[in-house]
Amino acid sequence: MRLAFLGSPAAAVTTLERLLGSDHDVALVVTQPDRRRGRGNELIPTPVKQAAVGHGVRITERVDDVIDAGVDLGVVVAFGKLIRPHVLDAVPMVNAHFSLLPRWRGAAPVERAILAGDTETGVCLMKLDEGLDTGPVYECVATPIAAEESAAALTARLAGMAAQLVVDRLDRGLGEPVPQQGEATYAAKIDPADLVLDFGRPAAEEARRVRIGRAWTTANGRRLIVWRARAVAGGPPSGVLSGTTVGTADGGLELLEVQPEGKGRMPADAWARGVGAVHLGG
Repeated sequence: MRLAFLGSPAAAVTTLERLLGSDHDVALVVTQPDRRRGRGNELIPTPVKQAAVGHGVRITERVDDVIDAGVDLGVVVAFGKLIRPHVLDAVPMVNAHFSLLPRWRGAAPVERAILAGDTETGVCLMKLDEGLDTGPVYECVATPIAAEESAAALTARLAGMAAQLVVDRLDRGLGEPVPQQGEATYAAKIDPADLVLDFGRPAAEEARRVRIGRAWTTANGRRLIVWRARAVAGGPPSGVLSGTTVGTADGGLELLEVQPEGKGRMPADAWARGVGAVHLGG
């Protein structure tokens, strides 16, 4: 089958690589524009563009280029923008979404599943329509969410599942999709406020916040990113640090790996030895 692939982040690269190594022909890759990042403010291409360059595939930032690419199907994985109706009218498309639809439609399904305390998620392959992840589904594959699994680790696992699902379904034929069933929930993009640790809340909630990545607090007025932590029974008063455990509403959050402002990541015990008595948060 002759395909267009639409994707942008590293999570989409796994499916692109699998398709490029399959019997299917990826004729066009559509990805988001290069963006300026880092201290040097360099223009950096998306991971999908970086992966596609070495394969000699035509690359574009214009979704409308799919219309005249002579493809049978578009495959979408974490592209980052809605596909407009006139493109969908010209070329049918499928989308591999990282949730068990209709739960967590939208931009941040992995992070929202973790924040909500879900114990299961998965990947669904759906027919793309004009709505936000509302199309009928060809197949869903479920997987447990491990108790301390980070969003980054879970995303990597789901990326592998998505690649397998896409290639398997293309190889044996998509068949007919069925409408999504159940109550829909929406995975809004992670807001900066979602990353601020609140030690007046239960420890389990704040441990989940850490798992989505780049959660932070302040220590002596300076930002402290908490990369790994776990909820524990008992602890000091809310916001007070004792050893490597900070008090919460119902116990403690044991810090395992942190990054003080202006420094690299380090074990929390090494950081704690250097700060002495401190109150975390506002």
